[in-house]
Amino acid sequence: MILSMTGYANTSADFSGGSLTLELRSVNHRYLDIQLRMPEELRNLENALREMIAAQLQRGKVECRINYSARETQGSTVLNQDLLQQLAIWNQQVQAALPDARTLSVADVLRWNSMLETPSTASDELRTLLLDMMQKTLQEFTAFRSREGEKLAAFLSERQEKIEALRLEVMPHVPAAIAAYEARLIKRLQDALQNADDERIRQEITLFASKIDVDEELSRLASHLSEMRRILKQGGAVGKRLDFLMQELNREANTLGSKSVDAEVSRSAMEMKILIEQMREQIQNLE
Repeated sequence: MILSMTGYANTSADFSGGSLTLELRSVNHRYLDIQLRMPEELRNLENALREMIAAQLQRGKVECRINYSARETQGSTVLNQDLLQQLAIWNQQVQAALPDARTLSVADVLRWNSMLETPSTASDELRTLLLDMMQKTLQEFTAFRSREGEKLAAFLSERQEKIEALRLEVMPHVPAAIAAYEARLIKRLQDALQNADDERIRQEITLFASKIDVDEELSRLASHLSEMRRILKQGGAVGKRLDFLMQELNREANTLGSKSVDAEVSRSAMEMKILIEQMREQIQNLE
């Protein structure tokens, strides 16, 4: 399947320790850029969450927001006993060295970094829940990106078919332009010379035909359009390949327009360039 780099999904869950909300959103980007906004008490899971996201995406600017609301219940937090004992020892040592120093208050102890801990059972439950939520959110996120990718693929296929129709319209105009030029040239030479040289006429017509010959451009257009159909059908990470094809299609359309001596061919070349630009803009959103 073809995936868009634009995506969104969110998941919420309640558990014994509180509630969690996880939100994923992404936009197009040249490479994979993951930004995690999460509470500090969950920061130890950052690497695991990044790996899960990176396993699902190749490109895009991804923002992950995690909100955690702890349930205030008796015993939801405990004192770090090891740290508490260490603080008591330090307090005694400081008092012995500096008798006038103020002793630690209860507020000082409770504010000490890492003094309050979440019980390990609650931490394990929180970890398991968050990783499960990320897996579920990523599934919804991928489904969203897939739906957007299908829309973009349909848009590109429609434009590709229009370019192919324009290419087919151009093909009969070139022989007609050569024939019209031949008629004009013969008349001009006959008016200028009583005995127009047939060889001279043939040389002029051959030179003109070579200048406006667009068979090669039309052939390359057909080849690029065929490759585009193959890529869209194959799916996967197609953004960079399609972007390169747009450059090649635009080059052929430009050459077609520059060689044109026919108003319809010029119009068709201009229409092709417009369609190619429309596709190029949308391809920027494909992974």
